Amino acid sequence: MTSLEELSEISKTIANPAVDKWKAQGKPIVGFFCSYIPEEILHAAGIFPYRIKAKGCTNTPAADAFLAPVNCSFVRSCLELALEGSYGFLDGVVSMNSCEHIRRLYDIWKRKVKTPYSHFLCVPHKTDEEAVNWYRDELAIFKAGLEKAFGVSITEESIRNSIAVHNETRDLLRKVYELRQRETPLLTGKEAHEIVVAAMATPKEDYNRLLKGLLEEVGKREGISAHGPRLMVMGSVIDDPDYIGIIEDMGCLVVTDALCFGSRYFWEPVKTNGDLMECLARSYLKRPVCPRMSEDIGQIVTYTKEMVEKFNIDGVIMERIRCCDLWGGTTLILQKRLDERNIPLLVVDREYMTSGAGQMSTRVGAFLEMIGRG
Repeated sequence: MTSLEELSEISKTIANPAVDKWKAQGKPIVGFFCSYIPEEILHAAGIFPYRIKAKGCTNTPAADAFLAPVNCSFVRSCLELALEGSYGFLDGVVSMNSCEHIRRLYDIWKRKVKTPYSHFLCVPHKTDEEAVNWYRDELAIFKAGLEKAFGVSITEESIRNSIAVHNETRDLLRKVYELRQRETPLLTGKEAHEIVVAAMATPKEDYNRLLKGLLEEVGKREGISAHGPRLMVMGSVIDDPDYIGIIEDMGCLVVTDALCFGSRYFWEPVKTNGDLMECLARSYLKRPVCPRMSEDIGQIVTYTKEMVEKFNIDGVIMERIRCCDLWGGTTLILQKRLDERNIPLLVVDREYMTSGAGQMSTRVGAFLEMIGRG
């Protein structure tokens, strides 16, 4: 099995061979809900950080007893899998104030799933110095709680090592995306998305080894020359690479994104000049922003524009899960800003499950015709 095939398999399931191997060694796994939660602190405690996702959920009868249809279908799908026991391998769960849907998911998870350890991080909605100091204190509380709950000591040396390991992951993933900048990309968008999703479901040392092998393997490929328009995808959480595949099946190539299961997860390294907890707080708050942050939406527009130019984008797809408050409110402003810059934008409302993807295919097909290269 090639490195790409191995990473692809990891992205398709909740439990995977890496999880089984880790648990067989008697070591803890802690799930986390949002990419604003620093994996480095968990890693420094000897814990496998695992990003909670909903891949494989096809219906939500159990979750619907606790969450209404007006709640995000991604959140309901995560809860469904947890109630079914799919996350029984977790020794803990860490959540934060990402959005109100995630907050309620955490409340229900604590009462009904009863994972042994749980912690809620209060992440600021701003990025100024006061916010950085606030978040640094929050991370210090988080660190102390982990030490007490798991009987470990998280030293400065272990945090520094963890930052180095995760920065290596970020560097390798940026090299993966560089392969997509080419006129004839070496990876499809679906393949690239599988690679990034697997990053949050594999111990980082093992993942970095696989990623180095992948870069060597893919570097020998012929580029994809007949690929149609070059698209960028942004918006609500996409943890299922099949969505990217559905878009590409319409005759285009997704060459970059602005997703939390994508480029925003790894785009900027963590700097280590000073107090390490402050460095983590600053880096995570100042990463490419999510609409949960109350800073000027211009930051999202700027990041989108930079990606459009860097990857030679023909059009942008803004997908948003129905009832997603954050992206719902942001889309109208973003649409106007991108229109001012003559960047074609398609807005698609969807549910989490891919069973309703037919409408997306139709909309994408029409969009490709509109931008003139479909």
